[in-house]
Amino acid sequence: MSKDFGRPPLAQENRTLVEQRLKEVASAGGLRETLTVEWRTKPLHVEVIDMPVDSLYYNPGTHRIRAQRSHDLARDLQLDEDPWSPDSQDYLHYLLKALPADPSKPDPEFENLAESLREYRQNEPGLITRDGVLVNGNTRRAALKELGVTNIRVGVLPESCTWDDVSAVELSLQLRPDQRRDYSYINRLLAIEEQHLIGRALPDIAREFRIRTATCEQDLWILSCLRDLIDRSTDGDAQLRLLDFEQHQEKLRELHRRYTKEVEANRDKAEEIKENRLAAIVLGFSKTDVRLIESDFRDRYLNQTLPTSLKPQSSATGTVAIPGLNRAVRSAAPRVAEAKTLTDTILKAKAVENAEDGKLSDRGIAAARVFTEAKKAVEEALEPAGKDARVRKRKQAAPDRITDACRDIEQCITDLSLAKASNSLDEEAFDEAVLALRQQLTKLAVATQRSIKAPGDGVSWLLDAVRQEGA
Repeated sequence: MSKDFGRPPLAQENRTLVEQRLKEVASAGGLRETLTVEWRTKPLHVEVIDMPVDSLYYNPGTHRIRAQRSHDLARDLQLDEDPWSPDSQDYLHYLLKALPADPSKPDPEFENLAESLREYRQNEPGLITRDGVLVNGNTRRAALKELGVTNIRVGVLPESCTWDDVSAVELSLQLRPDQRRDYSYINRLLAIEEQHLIGRALPDIAREFRIRTATCEQDLWILSCLRDLIDRSTDGDAQLRLLDFEQHQEKLRELHRRYTKEVEANRDKAEEIKENRLAAIVLGFSKTDVRLIESDFRDRYLNQTLPTSLKPQSSATGTVAIPGLNRAVRSAAPRVAEAKTLTDTILKAKAVENAEDGKLSDRGIAAARVFTEAKKAVEEALEPAGKDARVRKRKQAAPDRITDACRDIEQCITDLSLAKASNSLDEEAFDEAVLALRQQLTKLAVATQRSIKAPGDGVSWLLDAVRQEGA
């Protein structure tokens, strides 16, 4: 159930003005502008009227700036306690103009919207309740206020509108593909979670958000993961916020795909990969760098570059004996714990850095030093990991190309049968292509003979075939 924010101070005045203007529109005759919305699972055409920009209220429950509200915790708290006060409404106005990933900066998309409204005026009407709360068009109202425009065109919802209706109608309108300004990544995750928590089935949510059910599951997994990271980042009054992960969408989605693939074979290795990649994401490494981190990253590379201060205390526990070899190696579970410890250290350092915001306090300096040392260690570990990955890729490139060519030939067989059935085969062109294939196979045989000293069955067949051709 959606939160009930009550009625704003000018609710009755707005209701009276709305009724008056709806009557004026009805009595004027002629063509009337309407807006179609999804109302309790059915299409509903609502009348559009002009309303004073200054008499309307931003929706405190809008999904558009749900994650960004934590930008200023004191103002966020005030918004919860008194959503209709001028200060709370000013805070919403500020967030609607701000960059979702960093609300301290202006959003270029907002500036583009304001410029469009200045040049072309308002094309699409907003949507309000009869109390004057904007259900859709919050950002447009912010832009019109900035431009000094006095009136905004809005559709009006029925009198029986509840806060649940406000939430549902806003989602249905914002998820239309023609909306110009999409929800930010984190706000979209929160909106999906909200629908899941009220008991809606995932296939229904996925349909509304125009995504696959598997993507919906992925988004919920990522949000759960982010909430866990935020809890683990707490250090006194410092804590990371959801919006601190706004720009990591692709990295988080790739992490989920890698985790779900690995967890089917080995849960501990999957957890190791997750922890090590999350640490790299918090440190701000690129998607291609994060992709280099596998379950052996810590043992093969990172342990050699981590400073002593960031290494966990050694423990004799958690070893597994290898039968027949009279040797013991560390089991996976302690490695997961070590990876988690390092990730927690980085999370806390990042949270304190953000909270101190460049202040030269002892706490801020210590956090910055830990973060810098961790980033340097991971960066140095990624270098040999990248080289090894490139070597593995080069080793695999040649056989992969042969495999791709086999698939093409298999498709060629199917196409050849279809062409024969329709009597459409260009036999001369096909013959030329086969001759080109023979020429390339001959070159491949020569290169193979020079490169492979002990040929297996496949290479032997190729060499024999070319030899019989007299090449």
